[in-house]
Amino acid sequence: MRARAPSYPRGMELEVRHLRALCAIADTGSLHKASRQLGVSQPSLTTQLRRIENSLGAELFSRGRTGCRPTPLGRSLLSRARPLVAGMAALVDETRAAAARTGGQGLRVGSTASRALPGWLRRLRQRLPGTDIALRMDVSANALLRSVAGGQLDVAFVHEVEGCPLRVPEGLDGRVLVDREPQFVSLARDHPAAARPVVDLADLATDHWMVDPTVDGEWDGLRRVLDAAGIDPPLLHGDYHTAASLIALGEAVAPCQPTSVPREDMAVRPLRGDPLAVRLLLYARPGAPLDTLYAELAAAYREVALRAAPYREWLRRQGTAAELPVGPCMMTA
Repeated sequence: MRARAPSYPRGMELEVRHLRALCAIADTGSLHKASRQLGVSQPSLTTQLRRIENSLGAELFSRGRTGCRPTPLGRSLLSRARPLVAGMAALVDETRAAAARTGGQGLRVGSTASRALPGWLRRLRQRLPGTDIALRMDVSANALLRSVAGGQLDVAFVHEVEGCPLRVPEGLDGRVLVDREPQFVSLARDHPAAARPVVDLADLATDHWMVDPTVDGEWDGLRRVLDAAGIDPPLLHGDYHTAASLIALGEAVAPCQPTSVPREDMAVRPLRGDPLAVRLLLYARPGAPLDTLYAELAAAYREVALRAAPYREWLRRQGTAAELPVGPCMMTA
């Protein structure tokens, strides 16, 4: 009698990216090797696997000193996942080829989270009338860069956490938008440290810090800075939408972009010495109008930077407001 296929909880939705991650773990036999293959951090992949297993209610891999091995349930799931992953890859390739044959005018934009994004898209639509502009958001800068290299995107605006270099595929054209953008901290409006214009890391040593481990380099970058400061605050893992609610209640603090706009219940402050920073980068496939894309992005970024009072004040103190991006800037090593 043929064995029945495993039954998964109703409402569980496994996306192709989840199946691709499971196949990579099985193929490499290691979370570390799989994370390198997928271009994500190991904590991010570990968290993703844990969420998948929690949703299914069973372990898919057994972990040991020799690595990760599929459980019987994992082998059953993988036997059905591999054809789906291969089929989706073939579908993407065929669709891309068909789109190229139509000769339609379009621009496929990828981006990590940025407050400059709405203004950039608005400017691009004004600058390139008649162009069909499609947007893809992703927390993984490495995934976006792979998509540009693979032809699924034309351009990607990404950030690189200081000390955690991105894996940039060969053949892409790049520009540096901001070589070192300081990361600020968001905290409750009534937090004692919010009364000062600049916050010391030591003032937040006992606060819960919230970080999203799925963002490339975010966890490693924050951990490195906290270790260098000699503090070991409690850490929470979660997305930044959830973080905003906890921060407003005084339950957590979190790194944030300097372009963040303060709210009535939340303050945004720079950190003394600017220990946290990212590099803002624009990459495009060969043949894309990179100078035009960069110029409109630079204008949009400058607009949001000067609109955010904490960042504007920081720029004034540094005397670097005039150094905000305004035009083409070639990629540096």
